[in-house]
Amino acid sequence: MSSLIYKRLFSSSLNSLQVRRRRPRLPFIATNITPTSAKEAVDNILYNAPPINNAPLNRHTLNCLVANEPGVLSRVSGILAGRGINIESLVVARTEVNDLSRMTIVINGQDEKIDQARKQLEDIVPVWAVLDYSAIACVVREMLLIKVATVPHEFESDDSILQDVEHQADGLSSLVSSSLQRQTITELARLFQARVVDVSMESVVIELAAKPSRIDAFVELLKPYGILEAARSGAMAMPRSHIDGLTDNTAVIEDSEGVDATMLPPG
Repeated sequence: MSSLIYKRLFSSSLNSLQVRRRRPRLPFIATNITPTSAKEAVDNILYNAPPINNAPLNRHTLNCLVANEPGVLSRVSGILAGRGINIESLVVARTEVNDLSRMTIVINGQDEKIDQARKQLEDIVPVWAVLDYSAIACVVREMLLIKVATVPHEFESDDSILQDVEHQADGLSSLVSSSLQRQTITELARLFQARVVDVSMESVVIELAAKPSRIDAFVELLKPYGILEAARSGAMAMPRSHIDGLTDNTAVIEDSEGVDATMLPPG
């Protein structure tokens, strides 16, 4: 019995040895290949570089519900900056709940990169939820405070309009010109449903709450008069309420039409 087992073991080992002898030897491949010139090194780097993502940049509005505690804003902005995403506008304030804040962030970027950043923001402990309002019908508003000069450009070299009052000709001319320009700016503000919140001899301060595109148009119309100072709050967004019997496309007519009704003066 033992001799039979020995013969089988000997025959199996002999067969394995024959198989190994039949296998051809692989050619030697050098693993340490270095470029011989700078051109070859650059070509090697360019060949092994990952492909560039040519996806278009889209505008996204993120609504972040975060805890009302210090350091949350810096952590959120740090994640976006780490992914190379520039923040176009950011508005954060406390909600009706004292421990909860709403953060509205407007950014431009590729959809895939924005989605990855949104998921990373949700992993932060102080962040409760991150919603993307890009494909949702929303009410978007922004506030503008702008100071416009009421002194025409030809009288800007004078020290003050009041100094010219003593001279009837020059004083009357400067005051009338300033009054006409102030009246024109006030009428323009009325057409955009803005409010004049401060008036002085040399400037007026106007307040406007509207869509970002409407504010852009208002600022462009005020540039010829001379903008002294301007401050914008950034966009705030809130989803529109659903109405029974209306499709989702009905709610976004305001944003999809070629002519924006809110850009036209009332009446």
